[in-house]
Amino acid sequence: MTAIADAECAVEDTLRRAQHGDHDAFAAIISDYQGVVFGIAYNFFPHRALAEEIAQEVFLQLYRNIAAIHSPSHLLYWLRQVTSRKCIDEMRRSGPRRVNLDDLEIAVTPRLIDPLIARRLRELIAALPDMQRLILTLRYQEELGPADISRIVGMPENTVKSYLHRALTALRKEFGGDREH
Repeated sequence: MTAIADAECAVEDTLRRAQHGDHDAFAAIISDYQGVVFGIAYNFFPHRALAEEIAQEVFLQLYRNIAAIHSPSHLLYWLRQVTSRKCIDEMRRSGPRRVNLDDLEIAVTPRLIDPLIARRLRELIAALPDMQRLILTLRYQEELGPADISRIVGMPENTVKSYLHRALTALRKEFGGDREH
């Protein structure tokens, strides 16, 4: 067996144990996936307390629904979907929020070398509408394609592509990259 297959078997075993009431196994699932859940929530609402609250709600919902999870890949999909939907619900409930630029840490920024460019990119991403920022997070932090994002956020794939296109167009325009190639 390869290391990947071994890891997947271990996750599957942990999932099955958690489904049978093993609290340590459920704690291991939280430990393994908290980065994904918190990362999505935090990049949507870069307020640590709110992102932690959303993550806690997601894992509570997982605890209540763990029997419905079929596999490790279904678990990851489910967590992304529930986290995204909780973020959307919170946005609808409380309205758009101002983003603190120093707190915004979308996954693309650490790959940049120039700190001035990284800061400018954070500013531009923070200025995007909430849904564009969420879709950008799912696309570039979670490395999901438009079809997967569509299923997670519950909107047509072409709408996801449109949001992504608008977000990227706005970023390119601000960076001076809107010239014809």
